[in-house]
Amino acid sequence: MAKHLSAEIDIAAPPERVWADLTDLRAYPEWNPFIVRAEGDVVRGARLSLRMQPVGGRALTLRPRLLAADPPRELRWLGRLVLPGLMDAEHAFRLEPSGAGTRLVQEETFRGVLVPVVARSLDRGTLPAFEAMNRALRERVERSLAQG
Repeated sequence: MAKHLSAEIDIAAPPERVWADLTDLRAYPEWNPFIVRAEGDVVRGARLSLRMQPVGGRALTLRPRLLAADPPRELRWLGRLVLPGLMDAEHAFRLEPSGAGTRLVQEETFRGVLVPVVARSLDRGTLPAFEAMNRALRERVERSLAQG
């Protein structure tokens, strides 16, 4: 079984500016309500360490591998819960030029035997966390542009 979540937002900044904040992993604790800690190099094939905090859920540290790091268009990784096939999650951020700004699409596809068991909690905790992160990124990028 598979479960797909997606949240998008428009940001009044060019994709290069959004990409700069999205890939500044060290700054995540300052602004990101979903990925509250992030470490690693943003290069294809690298392994990241991400501390994720779903809304109303327990924080979880994952060590996904980057499948794509294509500035300023796509950041994508694959994370696994313990063993392949138990619950695999492919997470992506796509940055699409939109008018004078950027449309940010954050999405994740979950696959594995545990997906039916956790599907409702993904809707209740993970999707709202995507939306909160998207809003926080927009606020950070637009505020820094306004400050010059």
